[in-house]
Amino acid sequence: MTLYIDPPTWPGHGRMWSHLVSDVSYEELHAFAASIGCPAKAFERDHYDVPSHRYADAVAAGAVEVGSKELVRRLTAAGLRRPKGRPAA
Repeated sequence: MTLYIDPPTWPGHGRMWSHLVSDVSYEELHAFAASIGCPAKAFERDHYDVPSHRYADAVAAGAVEVGSKELVRRLTAAGLRRPKGRPAA
């Protein structure tokens, strides 16, 4: 099981955010997110939005730190990327 998280460099709602993804399945992603306390509403198309104050929790639980471009590359290579406007499979 490998989950990936990018640095909290994405601004929104007065804070900075990271993205948490799996390169295996959405089921794996949902299970990991639940285990670190991410609410279901934090899931957006193909990733979880993780606030900067929870970044260390995700890494401590086993998420691998990667850059944003690498995160998207792995997600796309796994066939799990869902860009805006593309319906869920």
